[in-house]
Amino acid sequence: MRTSIVTLCSRPRLGHLERQLEAVGASMPTSGDVVERLVVWIGDDAPPALDAELTVHLPPGPDGLRLAAGRNAGAALAIDRGADLIVFLDADCVPGPALLDRYREASDRHPGAVLCGPVTYLQPGVDVTDPRTLAAATAPHAARPNPDEGSERVASEDEYPLFWSLSFATTASTWSRTGGFDEGYEGYGGEDTDFAFALSAAGAPLVWVGGAHAYHQHHETQRPPWQHFDDILRNGARFADRWGTWPMTGWLEAFAQAGAVRRAGDDWVRVQPTSPSRLSTATTSAVATGSGA
Repeated sequence: MRTSIVTLCSRPRLGHLERQLEAVGASMPTSGDVVERLVVWIGDDAPPALDAELTVHLPPGPDGLRLAAGRNAGAALAIDRGADLIVFLDADCVPGPALLDRYREASDRHPGAVLCGPVTYLQPGVDVTDPRTLAAATAPHAARPNPDEGSERVASEDEYPLFWSLSFATTASTWSRTGGFDEGYEGYGGEDTDFAFALSAAGAPLVWVGGAHAYHQHHETQRPPWQHFDDILRNGARFADRWGTWPMTGWLEAFAQAGAVRRAGDDWVRVQPTSPSRLSTATTSAVATGSGA
């Protein structure tokens, strides 16, 4: 089997990506399958030299980084290069030693499914280059299913919104049937939940894969993510127009508590002023978080 690991990266995550590429090199599958690392560099600047088999450049769109388009471009490249299995891994995540083996095994048992492994959000200072340290730090995010090691479970209908794009895999043939991500989403948020809803609408299985651990490297961010305020409103409205409900409601409710948005019927609308510097800072902190959905 030929496996392509597709990673999106921009300049602020370069250090995380370099540690990921190193970890991938140290966690090749025991089956001896061919594994290649494909990086989609998204941003205005040219990509740096990386320890990857191929790096391609995707400029931003008018509304920011094109994450949906980047994943589609990476998958298309992987398929063109003969990939049987495509593993998507965010730049700030490193794979556990068994991630590639577990995704491959699960794809054999569920060839028509999209596969999702558990994700651990690491504390600052964890040495992600040491598998023993990662094993000791393993504590998958409680918001998502975590099957027993070596087992899988098909998601129930109400679990599709728990899909996160930071670590997932699927066969090349299944990817082609999904149609990929909606490239109308630009900037932060919404495109992964939209993808999951489209899977559900099409009757495509989503499978939770025990033991396919990924580890999210710590980095500072804001809670709620004020830097993505406009993106969340714009992408949330796009999602609501398609599916009749809003994603990222955790973030929207936090913005509402700060006086930046309000409900208007079934919609969320901005309230002036919307600059975070002019709103209460009580909801802002520098911590790593999971999904705001």
